[in-house]
Amino acid sequence: MLKKIQETVDFIKSKNITTPEIGIILGTGLGGLTKEINSSISIPYNEIPNFPVSTVKGHHGQLIFGTLSGKPVVAMKGRFHYYEGYSLQEVTFPIRIMKYLGVRLLILSNASGGLNPAFEKGDMMFVEDHINLMNSNPLIGPNHDGMGPRFPDMSEPYDKSLLKKASEIASGLGISHRTGVYAGVTGPTFETPAEYRYIRYIGADAVGMSTVPETIIANHMGLRVFAISVISDLGVNGKIEEITHEMVIDVASHVEPELTRIIKALLPEI
Repeated sequence: MLKKIQETVDFIKSKNITTPEIGIILGTGLGGLTKEINSSISIPYNEIPNFPVSTVKGHHGQLIFGTLSGKPVVAMKGRFHYYEGYSLQEVTFPIRIMKYLGVRLLILSNASGGLNPAFEKGDMMFVEDHINLMNSNPLIGPNHDGMGPRFPDMSEPYDKSLLKKASEIASGLGISHRTGVYAGVTGPTFETPAEYRYIRYIGADAVGMSTVPETIIANHMGLRVFAISVISDLGVNGKIEEITHEMVIDVASHVEPELTRIIKALLPEI
């Protein structure tokens, strides 16, 4: 892995990028933030050595470098998922690369199903904790001590100070938001009503097919993490309806401008 990381980092640095301090991963229908990145350099995933390639509609497959709110950033316009056939080590490889490029903070976004009865479609939930229901962990296998400890602490997977600051910013902007627990599942099927009930019963407020592996690797490598889930559909009794990927993209894209406002306002406070 170390050889692959170095090869990938050397290639990216050869593109005369600005050294990023903040990494951003944009979920389904949430790629509009990249339009706000100034002096950007875009590198397609399929040109980057050892990088997976996005195969899902709504994930465009570009690594974008530049500045956002005066901060040097790298943004993934499209992420990778376990259900695409990649291993969790491959899914999280870009987080390793971000760390070796200089990133200190990771911002994640996703579209998810709402389980909390108080939630509505289009709500934004700031993630305060997660439950790993993916039946695996990206740290399984040999541990490279130079990257992080064999048994990383996960008592604060999402940075509490960032969560507090983001809540203050959202309130100041007049943008409503929720906080809650995110459950990560493998997909690619959406959940059955019984699965929705089960995942809610064990303590989750939202469920989706990403974010948890990236957060685990970020914590392993000492990166601070902030994550936002856009509630694109509801897994609540009486509100469950047939859902398609296109519907998820549509809801997320309508919320994306507010998500962008929050992230742009948060960066100068970091």
